[in-house]
Amino acid sequence: MTAYSLLDLVPIVQGGTASQAFANAADLARHAESLGYTRYWVAEHHGMEGIASAATAVVIGHVGAATATIRIGAGGIMLPNHAPLQIAEQFGTLDALFPGRIDLGLGRAPGSDQRVAQAIRRNLETDANAFPQDVMELQSFFADDGKTGIRATPGAGAKVDLWILGSSTFGAQLAAALGLPYAFASHFAPGQMMEAIALYRRNFRPSAALAKPHLMLGFNVFAADTDAEAELLASSQQQAFVAIRTTGRGIQLPPPVPGYRESLGAQGMAVLDHVLSASAVGGPDKVREQIAAFIARTGADELMIASAMFDHQARKKSLTLAAEAMRGR
Repeated sequence: MTAYSLLDLVPIVQGGTASQAFANAADLARHAESLGYTRYWVAEHHGMEGIASAATAVVIGHVGAATATIRIGAGGIMLPNHAPLQIAEQFGTLDALFPGRIDLGLGRAPGSDQRVAQAIRRNLETDANAFPQDVMELQSFFADDGKTGIRATPGAGAKVDLWILGSSTFGAQLAAALGLPYAFASHFAPGQMMEAIALYRRNFRPSAALAKPHLMLGFNVFAADTDAEAELLASSQQQAFVAIRTTGRGIQLPPPVPGYRESLGAQGMAVLDHVLSASAVGGPDKVREQIAAFIARTGADELMIASAMFDHQARKKSLTLAAEAMRGR
């Protein structure tokens, strides 16, 4: 059976607070754990009013304390924002607190706009093209092989599972060359998905970390009792996507709006449908069919299920229906 996991951006809903978002994250992770989800990941974003996971390692610690067995981690850490030593220390700490449960997905995007990136880094001289070297430096800290001349404490000898993330072929090439598992952001950037999949599988080199390719694909699921209810629930995330693409700024997750997709007109609907093409929206039968079709087309080893819903209980039910669909394919 294809494994299934959960990506949570820890959404702050309109009228809500970060404290509420963190409480929901812990509750959602416990729920996912009870449903057999393999891992729960949060992602590093900055300067986004509707995303509470900026201090990613702190949020992972919060979720780890609320759960017992599910793997927890970052999907991902945007490595150009950090010195590899700092990330080794942070995730070495998490591994010491939650041994055998920590994943570290690494990306090279800023997770913000240029203005916010400068506020994080103090300058923009960090070279995103140095990402492969930064990944290998981080591996060296965890391996405690002495190559850096510095011992990460905590971090040296930590058993953290590294992943490469991407939305283009760059990450696929790097993951294949290093023999690491690869997660593609098809849930919001599906354009190069099939090309990246083929490249990763074709060029994969076995490593001490991984004997054969392991491909995870992002996939949105909005499931409810009926197709109509699911379409309505999906409109919150649709509004958030449209806002960031038209204004460049994130918004707090808005409540659902009936008929929102149709209100965008033909061109707007086409853009939205492309961006969110890796999605299942509907009742249990429709969601099961859409998930099965996506797995059949891609051969994914694992789905990283994403969904942002205004109503927390509706989101938990959607995750339940998604898990039932995965188990019942």
